[in-house]
Amino acid sequence: MWTEFVTHWQVYLSMPVVAAVIGYLTKRAAIEMMFRPVEFVGIPPLLGWQGVVPRNSARMIAVAADLLTAKLVDPKEIIQRLDPDRLAAELELPLLVAADETTREVLADQGLWRSLPPIGQELVIKRVQAGIPDLVARVMAEVSGNIHEVLDIKEVAVAALHRDKRVLLKLIRDISRPEMTFIARCGVYFGLFLGLVQTVVWALTKSPLVLPLFGAAIGWFTDWLAIKLVFFPRERRRILGVLPLQGVFQRRRDEVARQYATVVAREVMTVPNLVTAILNGPRADRLRSMIRETVEKAIEEQAGMARSLLGPARFATLKRTASERAIRYLPTTMLVAEHYATTALDIRDTIATKMRRLTRVEYEGLLRPAFRQDEWKLIAVGAAIGAIIGELQVILLLH
Repeated sequence: MWTEFVTHWQVYLSMPVVAAVIGYLTKRAAIEMMFRPVEFVGIPPLLGWQGVVPRNSARMIAVAADLLTAKLVDPKEIIQRLDPDRLAAELELPLLVAADETTREVLADQGLWRSLPPIGQELVIKRVQAGIPDLVARVMAEVSGNIHEVLDIKEVAVAALHRDKRVLLKLIRDISRPEMTFIARCGVYFGLFLGLVQTVVWALTKSPLVLPLFGAAIGWFTDWLAIKLVFFPRERRRILGVLPLQGVFQRRRDEVARQYATVVAREVMTVPNLVTAILNGPRADRLRSMIRETVEKAIEEQAGMARSLLGPARFATLKRTASERAIRYLPTTMLVAEHYATTALDIRDTIATKMRRLTRVEYEGLLRPAFRQDEWKLIAVGAAIGAIIGELQVILLLH
């Protein structure tokens, strides 16, 4: 064996290096196959490939939405952080404009506007505008007390993540980047170790099957072990009472909480998305009904002589028209306070704080579904790549 090694030392020294390269390449292939391509490439349904995360996006979106709904975001808790007085102050200018325009339009529809002298018109507008803070407070109280009837947090998450798959990809990529680096690095170390074993076996047998078999074993075993070491063990342990060991993802709990919360707050649970869900979501009719009732009640209290001038039927029409016009202004008006609402709701820090309270298994669920269903495919591809490279080695050595 020594003579053989001296004669062909370049070959024997290259084997562990090639094995390390196999380990690395199979890991990089597995990582890329996790996320790319976003859309299916090939001849559906079987001949081709779509990234594991994009292909399983519906299931992963459901998992993320369930977690947000059940564990991380309580609509009632966050909506109560909005101060009605501060919100009214933030919305003052657009609400004053909306009140002015709505008053003119509604009274004009009823034939009252032109009959009022200019000073009378001004007084009517001022009176309506003066009631805006109280109206905002009433609407906020209604919304806050019935938030689960007007806002479906799960629907917000599902809609945002379905709208653009790249948001889900970014979410998984951002929180798993160190894990992906760890997997690739493991491929080098594990591959190098198995390559040393492979070198000894080749020297003893010279069998052409050794290299492709070891290549496949290196690709399969290193992929499997690297993925397992990302998540397990969940709790910190010591090997032989000395070497500490814990799944990489479990060790990074605080860092992952910050990253996950940042992406969700910036891309999913945004104020525009929440406003859209409240105003246009499946429960929007309940909110519109609340606002309609609140506006009509405010008109009843401030109607003054309008009720007697118009009569019951026309006065009812005025109330209905005014409430519908008020609802029409809601989308653009509410977004004026986006900066204040984002700061007050504090969704990012809320999610990060609650994530730290998740159990180990619940926390693992943030990333584990991205691997679990198609994990065997990634490992199989690693084994296939390893076997092909091993066979290429045989061809080079024997020819």
